[in-house]
Amino acid sequence: MKVDYIIVGLGLAGLAFAEELLAKNKTFVVFEDHSQTSSLVAGGVYNPVVLKRFTPVWNGHQQIKKALPFYRELENKFQQKFIEEFSIKKVFKSIEDQNNWFAALDKPNMERYMNATISNEKKAGIIADFGFGELTGTGRVYTDRLITTYRKYLEKSGKIIFQQFEHSQIKFQEENIIYQQIEAKRIVFSEGFGIKQNPFFNHLPLNEAKGELITIYAPDLAIDFLLKSTVFVLPIGNHQYKVGATFNWKDKTSHPSEEGKQELIEKLAKVITVPYTIIHQTAGIRPTVKDRRPMVGVHANHKQLVVLNGLGTRGVMIAPTVAKNLFNHLEKGEVLDKEIDIKRFNC
Repeated sequence: MKVDYIIVGLGLAGLAFAEELLAKNKTFVVFEDHSQTSSLVAGGVYNPVVLKRFTPVWNGHQQIKKALPFYRELENKFQQKFIEEFSIKKVFKSIEDQNNWFAALDKPNMERYMNATISNEKKAGIIADFGFGELTGTGRVYTDRLITTYRKYLEKSGKIIFQQFEHSQIKFQEENIIYQQIEAKRIVFSEGFGIKQNPFFNHLPLNEAKGELITIYAPDLAIDFLLKSTVFVLPIGNHQYKVGATFNWKDKTSHPSEEGKQELIEKLAKVITVPYTIIHQTAGIRPTVKDRRPMVGVHANHKQLVVLNGLGTRGVMIAPTVAKNLFNHLEKGEVLDKEIDIKRFNC
């Protein structure tokens, strides 16, 4: 088999790059071994405001402007719903919180999303003594549904191989590479935290943060918005809500833990007062970078090898933008955004 690209890993990053290739009539094959689950278990929320500090997300507004049309095209392509729009209500913990909210309204693009009026409406079952700040123009992408659908789509067209990629089997030629029976111009590694096992890019400063979510059944909690407090509470229908998320820097497994569940239960007790039942728990490893920017670029010594990784907790927003920038860099010589280029690490 001869292709333009091999993609290793089909989470949000690999999917976005595959769409770029399809749009430009480039041939490719994907290797996917189901070892990385962060995109599948992610909440999938898009929101351009860091609610802990009321600051703009890096390029958040521009990313959303590109991301929503990208996912809507996929909705049309597969005749499925992948986007759900809703508002986000941030629980204020103090008068200082309220004052910081008002101060943030003066920052660029924030007024597009932040409501200038504080809501003091009492919501049954929610602890919010100082009211709420509301964000609009926000929502979620059903990442699990999208990725599962996309994998099946590639399987039908023979563009995906469900097996582990063996880095040691890459054979370098002057312009191309040979992997098993496949000849390709380039390999794009979108392996998530699996990059730690990649001998060509494991020097990059990627950190692994385990995140866990629980799904609860709470018939007395009637909200149609994402509630953000000590944890987020995200309605998913039928009186069910996703609650998360934890950050664990020590546990590198993607298995749900009792420790993670208890942490979420303790935090949720400070957010809602209604009874609930836990009906599900999930876990995944987020690939994160200290400067909270993706890691994108070409290997210093092997121009056939490329990395597209480190999208972190805002992958649904970032993926379409960085995938396009990378494609244009490889195929058209467009300069990579210096904030995502792996050259910034000088290693």
